[in-house]
Amino acid sequence: MAELSELFAPERIAVVGATDREGSVGRAIMENLIDSYVGEVVPVNPSREAVFDRTAFDGVGETDADLAVVVVPPEIAVDAVREAGEAGIRSVVVITAGFGETGSDGAAREQELRAVAESYDIDLVGPNSLGIMSTPVGMNASFGPEDAESGRMSFMSQSGAFITAVLDWANEQGIGFKDVVSLGNKAVLDESDFVESWGDDAATDVIIGYLEGIDNGQRFIETAREVTQETPIVLVKSGRTDAGAQAASSHTGTIAGSDEAYEAGLDQAGVIRAESVQELFDAARVLESQPVPERDGVAVITNAGGPGVMTTDAIGDSRLSMASFSEETLDAFRETLPAGGNVYNPVDVVGDADNERFRDAVDVALADENVGSVIVLACPTAVLDYEALAEDTVALQEQHGKPVAACFMGGARVDAAENALGEAGIPNYFDPARAVGGLDALSQFRDISTREYQEPTEFDVDRERAREILSAVEDRADTRLGVEAMELLDAYGIETPEGSIVDAPTDALEIAEGIDGDVVMKIVSPDILHKSDIGGVKVGVSHENVYDAYEDLVSRARNYQPDATIIGVQVQEMVDLDTGVETIVGVNRDPQFGPLLLFGLGGIFVETLEDTTFRVAPVSRPEAAAMTDEIDAAPLLRGARGRDPVDIDGVVETIQRLSQLVTDFPAILELDINPLVAAPDGVSAVDVRLTVDPDRL
Repeated sequence: MAELSELFAPERIAVVGATDREGSVGRAIMENLIDSYVGEVVPVNPSREAVFDRTAFDGVGETDADLAVVVVPPEIAVDAVREAGEAGIRSVVVITAGFGETGSDGAAREQELRAVAESYDIDLVGPNSLGIMSTPVGMNASFGPEDAESGRMSFMSQSGAFITAVLDWANEQGIGFKDVVSLGNKAVLDESDFVESWGDDAATDVIIGYLEGIDNGQRFIETAREVTQETPIVLVKSGRTDAGAQAASSHTGTIAGSDEAYEAGLDQAGVIRAESVQELFDAARVLESQPVPERDGVAVITNAGGPGVMTTDAIGDSRLSMASFSEETLDAFRETLPAGGNVYNPVDVVGDADNERFRDAVDVALADENVGSVIVLACPTAVLDYEALAEDTVALQEQHGKPVAACFMGGARVDAAENALGEAGIPNYFDPARAVGGLDALSQFRDISTREYQEPTEFDVDRERAREILSAVEDRADTRLGVEAMELLDAYGIETPEGSIVDAPTDALEIAEGIDGDVVMKIVSPDILHKSDIGGVKVGVSHENVYDAYEDLVSRARNYQPDATIIGVQVQEMVDLDTGVETIVGVNRDPQFGPLLLFGLGGIFVETLEDTTFRVAPVSRPEAAAMTDEIDAAPLLRGARGRDPVDIDGVVETIQRLSQLVTDFPAILELDINPLVAAPDGVSAVDVRLTVDPDRL
């Protein structure tokens, strides 16, 4: 795709389907463009000689336009785009609905539209789009009722109605935008294209959006990861509670719903995810206008004890911390505050504080090297002039160059102060928690912009052996594999206990005699997923009992499920669970992001406790290491209550190797290593099961 410069800054726009008929979309777009667009607007309507006193063209190919906005019925919209392409128009917005969102006929039409756009290298927005806006050129090529005010945020949304609601609210709040895009069905241009374009746009300081889905998760991660080194991205992603569309047979598949993939993918991309529209704009406004703090310590300056405590609680719930003042700062507060004031954080300047006392306290706090940012929190009193306090806050923020959030509480008396703060880029919030949330976003972006990304390690593995093992599912109705696929792990260098699968008791005894000490024996059947539930696992079997144990395991399996396919019995070296920790490493293939890695506490409690964390594969070593830190059971891995720490490096390498395996083989739909026993002297994959798509081998 191009840099999309012509899409947002065309010199001549053709409206295909332009009309002055009341209540029509074609009229609304014409009126919006005529109202403020600095370029030329030409109507295309073969049934009219003129529209709004402008000569109408019979076809878009005659217009010599840079951008075509298509609002004709879906049956002829594709032909209009084709004509635009033939005429050399490389930017098109298809407002028209009636494509993929309407069923099979519409989907076929959308596929044809995509093919036409690709054949002519057209940057196409839509179809089924509200349109686009770009304030530097006064362009409102949409049928929304509001123009956007000028600003330095660029905004994309999969919901056109959401755009109209946001613009109506934003205009009232004085929030402006650079570009606005209604993504529609994303037949050609999608969220990654706009992130890439706005990331290169010096006039866009913050990228925000509302997304219902991401078409190509891997591409989005790669694109956003690069952009967020300089430009913050804040998104609302709806569908947080969606548990996923397909039934899952593995532990990982059961736990990993679609939102886990989005949460992991957005985090790896460096995107700040907002829970609500309010959070979206609270974060965006401060990211647009405030400097990034050097540290996370926050000073709270207030004339009200209760709100000060509320702010302290909100900071405790965030990634931020209450700043610890230096002795010099404490001495300065003691000199300027009355006896009833509190010199420690939160600083209480007392309810009778006038503007001079408030200003001096904010100045002292901002001067402290331990303070990364300041919240100025005020409640109205007869001796405090809010507008003067706003002017002082603006001046001090500029002087010290640190981020400041204001929380001037009250009603109409706040308006003038809020305007003064807003003009200087300092947001004002009634709720202290929102002020903390804005500063928290700045802290997040500081860490995101300084991340150093490493390429995943490429291990020396036996891909051909792995492919041979996976191919066992070909020509089978059941495409699941269990412990019979343990050699798959061996092929990728993942440690497994000594052992083998046998189909006769005499062979079981032979294998057991080659292993020092007692053994573990498990029934091997793709039809019996939870072996321990049916007594299909025997632990600590002595050599003299191996023969009888084999017969008993097979008998139990037959009684439990007479039609089950019994491959045999696995005889395996005992793994010391007393000194180790049972963990799980798994993968579930997400439709948008691809392989989603899981790590967590394993064993029989994995689905009960769900102490897990996720990443989209492939992962680098730092990403794999971070996964071992994020679970609640992390202290167990590092040695707790007198236990020896386990081999963390071995766990990290196992995560990396599994990441490489599932990246190399998209045919692996689900895979669990459970348990992966992590002990002080190494790790061992005790059990595995996976589901394979033979068509992707």
